[in-house]
Amino acid sequence: MTLDRIDFELVQLLRKNARLPNKELAERAGIAPSTALERVRRLRQSGVLLGYHAEIAPIAIGIGLQAMVSVRLARHSRELLDSFHAHLQQLPEVLAFYHVAGADDFLVHVGVRDSAHLRDFALASFTERHEVAHIETKLIFEFRRNVELPTGPLDAPGLA
Repeated sequence: MTLDRIDFELVQLLRKNARLPNKELAERAGIAPSTALERVRRLRQSGVLLGYHAEIAPIAIGIGLQAMVSVRLARHSRELLDSFHAHLQQLPEVLAFYHVAGADDFLVHVGVRDSAHLRDFALASFTERHEVAHIETKLIFEFRRNVELPTGPLDAPGLA
């Protein structure tokens, strides 16, 4: 799907506040509410908009400590990669993960109660797994999500 300036504006507005009522979304984008509704529907159906998420205060759900765990696999194969990927997806402490290039294979964002929980989680979930060769843990002191999109509508490929 090729995004035009209006589509990009709608995506930017929803990135900043996915709970904007359609009337306000349309007003801010300078289009009719019916046009906004149809364009957002089309953006969802085409896979540009993947979902809407609530940002939750970690402490409210018992997360007192967050960390990024760099994971290096022992060897590389599709089977090993798929197995580790599935393992990460079933761990409730894993907030997000990234399969990356470079010295490490995964960056895993975890949320735990405290340092003892982090130690136990790292041992059980990473170091005791046969596919993991090395981990390195970095504590996260602060996390902020950037609501701005990285490119403008005329700079991004696929935008008209």
